[in-house]
Amino acid sequence: MGFIETSEELMKHIAKMDRDNSVFQFSIPGKGKFTLVLQEEAEESIKSEAEKNPQLKQMIRESQNEYEEGKGMSTKDLLKSISIEDFE
Repeated sequence: MGFIETSEELMKHIAKMDRDNSVFQFSIPGKGKFTLVLQEEAEESIKSEAEKNPQLKQMIRESQNEYEEGKGMSTKDLLKSISIEDFE
């Protein structure tokens, strides 16, 4: 798990994400723990990747359940919720 101390550091990790590096778990002091999952636009591709990887399939299922329960937030909302004081 990574520890993020600045919004710039978070954006660097997001920029590095790709098909092979699609899940990033991190903690932000004062906010909590997060799992960021990069999802491709092609639904069939996501489905086939999840079928090949049971851990990914479970993570996607858990993410969908949490989103449906109102526990999720968009990257935009996450970035809006972070302030410089969170990193001091």
